[in-house]
Amino acid sequence: MNRQRGVSLSGLLVAAVLLALVALLGMKVVPEVIEYYQIVKSVKAIKNDPSAQNTVADVRKAFDRHADINNIKAIVGQDLEVTKDGSEVVISFSYEKRIHLFGNVSLLLDFEGSSAGG
Repeated sequence: MNRQRGVSLSGLLVAAVLLALVALLGMKVVPEVIEYYQIVKSVKAIKNDPSAQNTVADVRKAFDRHADINNIKAIVGQDLEVTKDGSEVVISFSYEKRIHLFGNVSLLLDFEGSSAGG
């Protein structure tokens, strides 16, 4: 009537491997997501800056300044698409990020954003 309770060694090893994979994925993906949100924040700040809305070149230079300050490496000002929607400037971007996980396994993330909306 005394039953042993607990986790077997094989169950513990499986759980440890799964935890390690989730931790690896998190450590590699979270910085990329944070950088994406920094890019969105910079694009929206440039949109609201009246001095940067004169020309496409001004918008791109302003983004490059924001990228230097915020340590953004994924895109540069030349990667931005600057258009007008009526009298409003719309700045948009899209890029892919390939993250090497282990062996021949990689994770491909597609990011895109715009200064329009919200």
